[in-house]
Amino acid sequence: MARIVGVHGIRQTQTSKSRLTAEWSKAVNRGLGSIEQPGIVTGDLELPHWTGLLARGADRLGAEDDPFGPAAPLSQEEVAFVTDALEEVVHSDDLATFEEIELQTLGLPRLWPARLTRLVMAYDHRYPRGGGKLFVSAMREVRFYLYEPGLAARVRELVADAFGDDTSVVVAHSLGSVIAYDLLRRSQIPPERVAEVRTLVTCGSPLAIPAVRRGLGVADGEPLKLAGDINWVNAFDPGDFITGGRGLSHTSPAITDARVRNGVVDPHKALTYLRTAPVAHAIAGEER
Repeated sequence: MARIVGVHGIRQTQTSKSRLTAEWSKAVNRGLGSIEQPGIVTGDLELPHWTGLLARGADRLGAEDDPFGPAAPLSQEEVAFVTDALEEVVHSDDLATFEEIELQTLGLPRLWPARLTRLVMAYDHRYPRGGGKLFVSAMREVRFYLYEPGLAARVRELVADAFGDDTSVVVAHSLGSVIAYDLLRRSQIPPERVAEVRTLVTCGSPLAIPAVRRGLGVADGEPLKLAGDINWVNAFDPGDFITGGRGLSHTSPAITDARVRNGVVDPHKALTYLRTAPVAHAIAGEER
C-alpha cells in the first residue's frame, strides 16, 4: 500500500495530530474498501498538524481566540482579498438581486463594507447554508498563509519533514491543497524523499479561485504545474462553497478533475471527500 502524506485544511486548530490521523485513516479505508482495495495501516499515513502553528506557539486555540472567527474584525487587507475572491465566484445574476435593495444586517457584521456585505449575501443566495460567511472565514485563513511568509515557511518545513523516501501519495484538502502545491512546486522536499511521489490528490481546493493563485505568484492564465512526473487528481463537489463549485482542470491540462457528490450538509468536509471512490482510485494508483 502507498505511504501517504496528508495535508489537512482549515479550522483544525482545536484538534490534534493523533485524532486527525485516526479520522483520515478511517475515511481513506472506507473509500479503499468501496473499490475492493486493501486499506492502510498504522504508519501508512503521516499527517502533520500544521494549524497548531496558527496558535503562535500555543498547542491549542480556544474558540474565543480564533483569529478567523466571526468575532474577529477584518483588516483592510483581509477585506480587499476576500472581496476579490468573492467577486471571482459570485454569479452576476445572484449579485444583481442584492445590488439595489437596502442593506439589512441579516446577521452579518455591521462594520463590513457595503460591497463585501452584498457579495456575501449574493453567495448565501447560491449556498443558502451560510456559505458566504463560511467563505469569508476560510479565505481569511487562506490569506494568512499566502501573505505571512514567515508562517508559510514554517508550515512548509513541518509538512516537508513528514515525507519519507517511500512516500508515494500526497492527499491534501482545502488550504492543505494550496500548501501541498506550494511545497511541491518549490522543490523544498529533499530529492531523495520526493522521488517516489507518484500522485497528488487535492480535495475541495481553493486553487480554483484566481485570487488564491495570484497570492502564490501564479498570474491569471498561467497554468498550475508541478515539477517531475506527478499525476494530479483533483476531487471537487459542485456544491462546495470554498471552491465556488469549480474544479482545477480549467487551470491546467495536466490536472484531472473528479466530480463527486458529498451531500448537502457539508460538501466541503474532508472526511467525506476522502471516502469517495475517485480519491480511493487515485490513492490506489488506478487510472479512471
